[in-house]
Amino acid sequence: MRAAVLQEIGQDKLEVLDDVEAVGFGPGKVRIRIKATGLCHSDLSAMSGVLPQPAPFIPGHEGAGEVLDVGDGVTSVQPGDRVLVSWLPACDACAACKRGQGHLCLTGFMNAGTPNFKRPGGDVFGFAGTGTFTEEAVVDAGSAVRIPDDVPYEIAALIGCGVTTGLGSALNTAQVAAGSSVAVIGCGGVGISAIQGARVAGAARIVAVDPVESRRAAALRFGATEAVAPDGLADAKQQLTAGEGFDYVFEVVGKSATARTAYEATRRGGTLIIVGAGAMDDFLQLNMFELFFDEKRILPSMYGGGDVHRSYDRAIALWRAGRIDLEGLITHRVRLGEINEALDQMRSGEALRTCITV
Repeated sequence: MRAAVLQEIGQDKLEVLDDVEAVGFGPGKVRIRIKATGLCHSDLSAMSGVLPQPAPFIPGHEGAGEVLDVGDGVTSVQPGDRVLVSWLPACDACAACKRGQGHLCLTGFMNAGTPNFKRPGGDVFGFAGTGTFTEEAVVDAGSAVRIPDDVPYEIAALIGCGVTTGLGSALNTAQVAAGSSVAVIGCGGVGISAIQGARVAGAARIVAVDPVESRRAAALRFGATEAVAPDGLADAKQQLTAGEGFDYVFEVVGKSATARTAYEATRRGGTLIIVGAGAMDDFLQLNMFELFFDEKRILPSMYGGGDVHRSYDRAIALWRAGRIDLEGLITHRVRLGEINEALDQMRSGEALRTCITV
């Protein structure tokens, strides 16, 4: 079958090959025919080495498709079902799952270390244990989540990661209060979803911060009340909060420099939410006095910070009710063979999310 493969970490182009095979099918597994997948910035981060991922590997973790076959013991789905791919399945047995924190389950990360594809030359990994830039994939049963018939594959793919992460950061992690002030630094697909979550929660002022003009314009369409370039954040803080700072600031870039900026934009007693996935050698520095004196809460938000299945259902319900716009997130639609053009669009900031039709 065809798949887009990165041969070595650090390369910026993918090879679309036709000699790839999905492996590992058996008890507890599901084989999926991928219909659509989203291109997320985390895929670029894995390609560049910011996020740890063995190579060669197939990127992609926002996918949706049709179940082709199920292994022994699988009862949650059956052939013909329409599913989205969850890159972080909960095992329901570890300590995190038993505490109700399935989004912190490490089972998915353990799976990421096992190759789930192969070529004549050897094993190939799937990013985050999935790998959706391909025609078929074999995943754990927990990673195949049934979706209603009225949810298009391209919408389901986005719900599989970016939408769930952004909405959840506002609704689960931050629990944005009605009437509050919000700033979101980084307005790609996840940042836009955080903006929509803040709007759904009733935030009064939502400032979108991004260096790319087209993304700032998009943020206004999705619910931001103001949009500024990074060098305009200080003025926005002064004008909108009398210099005090915002109640909630979302860092959706994954860099210590923007996290520090976000911390400084947060009011005393306010909340800084870290949504962006960054590098292990990039350190955020805070002095002990400000940490104590300012009493700012720092809340990381992993995959939206809540039960992902409930978050999927909530996203679908909000979309059906017209409370959030998911179609508008897909600014580019390409075929699998055009993947490198899509990568360039993502790097340049031209695309919020690209839907790849497989």
